[in-house]
Amino acid sequence: MPHDWLTTELRILGLSMGDVVLVHSSMKGLGYVDGGPQAVIAALLEAVGEEGTVLFPTLTGSKHDGPDQPPVIDLATTPCWTGLIPETARQHRDAVRSIHPTHSVAAIGANREGWTQGHELGASPCDQASPYFRLMENGGKILLLGGVTHDSNTSLHCIEEIADVPYHLQPAFTDGCVTLPDGRDVIVRNRLHLWQDRYSEFNLPRDFTVVGEPLTAAGAQRTLSIGQTDSTLIDAGAMRDVLMPILHRDPLFLLAQE
Repeated sequence: MPHDWLTTELRILGLSMGDVVLVHSSMKGLGYVDGGPQAVIAALLEAVGEEGTVLFPTLTGSKHDGPDQPPVIDLATTPCWTGLIPETARQHRDAVRSIHPTHSVAAIGANREGWTQGHELGASPCDQASPYFRLMENGGKILLLGGVTHDSNTSLHCIEEIADVPYHLQPAFTDGCVTLPDGRDVIVRNRLHLWQDRYSEFNLPRDFTVVGEPLTAAGAQRTLSIGQTDSTLIDAGAMRDVLMPILHRDPLFLLAQE
Protein backbone atom coordinates (compact mmCIF):
# COMPACT_ATOMS: atom_id res chain seq x y z
CA MET A 1 0.00 0.00 0.00
CA PRO A 2 1.68 3.27 -1.07
CA HIS A 3 1.54 6.07 1.46
CA ASP A 4 -0.26 8.48 -0.92
CA TRP A 5 -3.16 6.02 -0.95
CA LEU A 6 -3.06 6.03 2.85
CA THR A 7 -3.24 9.84 2.85
CA THR A 8 -6.36 9.66 0.70
CA GLU A 9 -7.98 7.12 3.03
CA LEU A 10 -7.18 9.24 6.08
CA ARG A 11 -8.88 12.23 4.47
CA ILE A 12 -11.92 10.10 3.63
CA LEU A 13 -12.04 9.08 7.30
CA GLY A 14 -12.11 12.74 8.29
CA LEU A 15 -8.63 14.19 8.67
CA SER A 16 -8.41 17.67 7.16
CA MET A 17 -5.79 20.26 6.37
CA GLY A 18 -4.76 22.08 9.54
CA ASP A 19 -5.96 19.34 11.91
CA VAL A 20 -4.17 18.37 15.08
CA VAL A 21 -4.40 14.61 15.68
CA LEU A 22 -3.04 12.21 18.30
CA VAL A 23 -2.34 8.83 16.67
CA HIS A 24 -2.52 5.46 18.41
CA SER A 25 -1.43 2.82 15.94
CA SER A 26 -0.50 -0.72 15.00
CA MET A 27 1.83 -1.23 12.05
CA LYS A 28 0.96 -4.92 12.01
CA GLY A 29 -2.76 -4.21 12.03
CA LEU A 30 -2.48 -1.66 9.25
CA GLY A 31 -0.66 -4.11 7.01
CA TYR A 32 2.09 -3.61 4.48
CA VAL A 33 2.86 0.01 3.62
CA ASP A 34 5.64 0.69 1.16
CA GLY A 35 8.27 2.55 3.17
CA GLY A 36 7.19 1.22 6.57
CA PRO A 37 6.49 3.42 9.58
CA GLN A 38 8.29 6.40 8.02
CA ALA A 39 5.79 6.29 5.16
CA VAL A 40 2.85 6.11 7.59
CA ILE A 41 4.14 9.21 9.36
CA ALA A 42 4.59 10.95 6.00
CA ALA A 43 0.99 10.07 5.05
CA LEU A 44 -0.31 11.48 8.33
CA LEU A 45 1.64 14.70 7.85
CA GLU A 46 0.36 15.03 4.29
CA ALA A 47 -3.21 14.48 5.47
CA VAL A 48 -3.06 17.43 7.89
CA GLY A 49 -0.89 19.63 5.68
CA GLU A 50 1.73 22.22 6.54
CA GLU A 51 -0.53 23.94 9.08
CA GLY A 52 -1.41 20.73 10.92
CA THR A 53 0.33 18.80 13.69
CA VAL A 54 0.53 15.06 14.36
CA LEU A 55 1.12 13.76 17.88
CA PHE A 56 2.18 10.30 19.00
CA PRO A 57 2.04 8.76 22.51
CA THR A 58 5.62 7.91 23.49
CA LEU A 59 4.82 6.26 26.81
CA THR A 60 7.51 4.84 29.09
CA GLY A 61 5.69 4.22 32.38
CA SER A 62 5.44 0.86 34.13
CA LYS A 63 3.58 -0.65 37.06
CA HIS A 64 6.75 -0.37 39.14
CA ASP A 65 6.85 3.44 39.03
CA GLY A 66 6.16 5.13 42.33
CA PRO A 67 7.76 6.98 45.25
CA ASP A 68 10.02 3.99 46.01
CA GLN A 69 11.05 3.58 42.37
CA PRO A 70 10.76 6.93 40.56
CA PRO A 71 10.81 6.80 36.76
CA VAL A 72 13.90 8.14 34.98
CA ILE A 73 13.96 8.84 31.23
CA ASP A 74 16.09 10.61 28.66
CA LEU A 75 13.87 12.35 26.11
CA ALA A 76 16.42 11.84 23.35
CA THR A 77 17.17 8.16 23.88
CA THR A 78 14.56 6.38 26.03
CA PRO A 79 12.33 4.28 23.74
CA CYS A 80 8.57 4.11 24.13
CA TRP A 81 6.55 0.90 24.39
CA THR A 82 3.60 2.12 22.32
CA GLY A 83 4.66 0.58 19.01
CA LEU A 84 6.82 0.92 15.94
CA ILE A 85 5.13 4.03 14.53
CA PRO A 86 5.45 6.24 17.64
CA GLU A 87 8.96 4.91 18.30
CA THR A 88 9.89 5.96 14.77
CA ALA A 89 8.12 9.31 15.19
CA ARG A 90 9.97 10.24 18.37
CA GLN A 91 13.25 9.86 16.46
CA HIS A 92 12.05 12.06 13.57
CA ARG A 93 14.37 15.03 12.99
CA ASP A 94 11.50 17.49 13.49
CA ALA A 95 9.86 15.82 16.51
CA VAL A 96 9.48 17.55 19.86
CA ARG A 97 8.81 15.31 22.87
CA SER A 98 6.89 16.63 25.87
CA ILE A 99 8.64 16.65 29.23
CA HIS A 100 7.11 13.83 31.25
CA PRO A 101 8.62 10.72 32.91
CA THR A 102 5.80 8.29 32.04
CA HIS A 103 3.32 9.76 29.50
CA SER A 104 5.32 11.89 27.07
CA VAL A 105 3.98 12.81 23.64
CA ALA A 106 6.02 13.42 20.48
CA ALA A 107 4.73 16.05 18.05
CA ILE A 108 5.65 16.79 14.43
CA GLY A 109 4.21 19.68 12.48
CA ALA A 110 3.38 23.35 12.52
CA ASN A 111 2.81 23.84 16.25
CA ARG A 112 4.80 20.97 17.74
CA GLU A 113 6.23 23.21 20.48
CA GLY A 114 2.87 24.59 21.49
CA TRP A 115 1.15 21.23 21.75
CA THR A 116 3.88 19.68 23.90
CA GLN A 117 4.90 22.57 26.16
CA GLY A 118 4.07 22.60 29.87
CA HIS A 119 3.41 18.89 30.30
CA GLU A 120 5.87 18.84 33.20
CA LEU A 121 3.76 21.39 35.12
CA GLY A 122 0.84 19.06 35.77
CA ALA A 123 0.06 17.21 38.99
CA SER A 124 -0.70 13.92 37.18
CA PRO A 125 0.27 12.43 33.81
CA CYS A 126 -2.78 13.37 31.74
CA ASP A 127 -4.29 16.33 33.56
CA GLN A 128 -5.04 19.88 32.40
CA ALA A 129 -1.33 20.58 31.70
CA SER A 130 -1.03 17.66 29.28
CA PRO A 131 -1.29 17.48 25.48
CA TYR A 132 -4.19 15.06 25.98
CA PHE A 133 -6.28 17.75 27.68
CA ARG A 134 -5.12 20.41 25.22
CA LEU A 135 -6.55 18.31 22.38
CA MET A 136 -9.96 18.31 24.03
CA GLU A 137 -9.91 22.06 24.58
CA ASN A 138 -8.72 23.06 21.12
CA GLY A 139 -10.55 21.03 18.52
CA GLY A 140 -8.09 18.13 18.36
CA LYS A 141 -8.76 14.65 17.06
CA ILE A 142 -7.68 11.15 18.10
CA LEU A 143 -6.94 8.47 15.52
CA LEU A 144 -7.00 4.75 16.30
CA LEU A 145 -5.07 3.47 13.27
CA GLY A 146 -4.60 -0.13 12.20
CA GLY A 147 -7.21 -1.87 14.31
CA VAL A 148 -6.20 -0.57 17.73
CA THR A 149 -9.18 -0.09 20.02
CA HIS A 150 -10.11 2.38 22.72
CA ASP A 151 -8.06 0.21 25.08
CA SER A 152 -5.10 2.10 23.57
CA ASN A 153 -6.76 5.52 23.90
CA THR A 154 -4.56 7.30 26.46
CA SER A 155 -6.83 10.35 26.40
CA LEU A 156 -9.39 8.34 28.36
CA HIS A 157 -6.95 8.56 31.27
CA CYS A 158 -7.23 12.32 30.95
CA ILE A 159 -10.99 12.06 31.37
CA GLU A 160 -10.49 9.77 34.38
CA GLU A 161 -8.22 12.37 35.95
CA ILE A 162 -10.58 15.27 35.28
CA ALA A 163 -13.52 13.26 36.64
CA ASP A 164 -11.44 12.29 39.71
CA VAL A 165 -12.41 8.62 39.57
CA PRO A 166 -11.47 6.78 42.77
CA TYR A 167 -9.16 4.08 41.35
CA HIS A 168 -6.80 5.85 39.00
CA LEU A 169 -3.96 7.71 40.78
CA GLN A 170 -1.43 6.73 43.43
CA PRO A 171 -2.07 8.54 46.74
CA ALA A 172 1.51 9.84 47.09
CA PHE A 173 3.53 12.04 44.76
CA THR A 174 6.57 10.73 42.88
CA ASP A 175 9.54 12.80 41.72
CA GLY A 176 10.38 11.48 38.25
CA CYS A 177 13.54 12.63 36.48
CA VAL A 178 13.56 13.66 32.81
CA THR A 179 16.81 14.41 30.98
CA LEU A 180 16.29 17.02 28.27
CA PRO A 181 17.99 16.84 24.85
CA ASP A 182 20.46 19.52 26.03
CA GLY A 183 21.52 17.34 28.97
CA ARG A 184 19.72 19.20 31.74
CA ASP A 185 17.61 17.23 34.23
CA VAL A 186 14.07 18.21 35.16
CA ILE A 187 12.21 16.79 38.16
CA VAL A 188 8.52 16.21 37.45
CA ARG A 189 6.42 15.75 40.58
CA ASN A 190 3.25 13.77 39.86
CA ARG A 191 0.71 11.45 41.33
CA LEU A 192 1.35 8.62 38.90
CA HIS A 193 -1.11 6.07 37.62
CA LEU A 194 -2.10 3.18 39.84
CA TRP A 195 -1.78 -0.04 37.87
CA GLN A 196 -4.32 -2.81 38.35
CA ASP A 197 -2.28 -5.06 40.63
CA ARG A 198 -1.28 -2.14 42.87
CA TYR A 199 -4.74 -1.36 44.21
CA SER A 200 -7.12 -3.58 46.14
CA GLU A 201 -10.46 -1.85 46.60
CA PHE A 202 -11.18 -1.77 42.86
CA ASN A 203 -9.17 -4.75 41.69
CA LEU A 204 -10.69 -4.81 38.21
CA PRO A 205 -9.09 -4.18 34.82
CA ARG A 206 -10.28 -1.34 32.63
CA ASP A 207 -12.53 -1.94 29.66
CA PHE A 208 -12.17 1.21 27.58
CA THR A 209 -14.03 -0.44 24.68
CA VAL A 210 -17.32 0.41 26.44
CA VAL A 211 -16.98 3.99 25.23
CA GLY A 212 -17.50 2.99 21.60
CA GLU A 213 -21.28 2.75 21.75
CA PRO A 214 -22.00 6.15 23.35
CA LEU A 215 -19.39 7.90 21.18
CA THR A 216 -20.83 6.45 17.99
CA ALA A 217 -24.37 7.28 19.08
CA ALA A 218 -23.34 10.89 19.72
CA GLY A 219 -21.56 11.21 16.38
CA ALA A 220 -18.24 11.75 18.16
CA GLN A 221 -16.38 9.08 16.21
CA ARG A 222 -16.26 7.59 12.74
CA THR A 223 -14.81 4.25 11.56
CA LEU A 224 -13.46 3.24 8.15
CA SER A 225 -11.68 0.15 6.86
CA ILE A 226 -8.09 1.15 6.04
CA GLY A 227 -5.53 -1.45 5.02
CA GLN A 228 -6.21 -4.75 6.74
CA THR A 229 -8.64 -3.54 9.40
CA ASP A 230 -10.76 -0.71 10.76
CA SER A 231 -9.49 2.67 11.91
CA THR A 232 -11.46 5.17 13.99
CA LEU A 233 -11.29 8.96 14.15
CA ILE A 234 -12.59 10.64 17.30
CA ASP A 235 -13.40 14.26 18.09
CA ALA A 236 -11.46 14.71 21.35
CA GLY A 237 -13.67 17.46 22.77
CA ALA A 238 -16.87 15.63 21.90
CA MET A 239 -15.47 12.50 23.54
CA ARG A 240 -14.99 14.41 26.77
CA ASP A 241 -18.44 15.96 26.58
CA VAL A 242 -20.08 12.57 26.08
CA LEU A 243 -18.14 10.68 28.75
CA MET A 244 -17.84 13.18 31.60
CA PRO A 245 -21.55 13.02 32.54
CA ILE A 246 -21.39 9.22 32.42
CA LEU A 247 -18.41 9.13 34.79
CA HIS A 248 -20.05 11.60 37.13
CA ARG A 249 -23.05 9.26 37.36
CA ASP A 250 -20.95 6.09 37.46
CA PRO A 251 -17.27 6.64 38.39
CA LEU A 252 -16.55 2.95 37.72
CA PHE A 253 -17.95 2.97 34.18
CA LEU A 254 -14.54 2.35 32.59
CA LEU A 255 -13.77 -0.70 34.72
CA ALA A 256 -14.63 -4.19 33.50
CA GLN A 257 -17.64 -5.75 35.15
CA GLU A 258 -17.01 -8.72 37.44
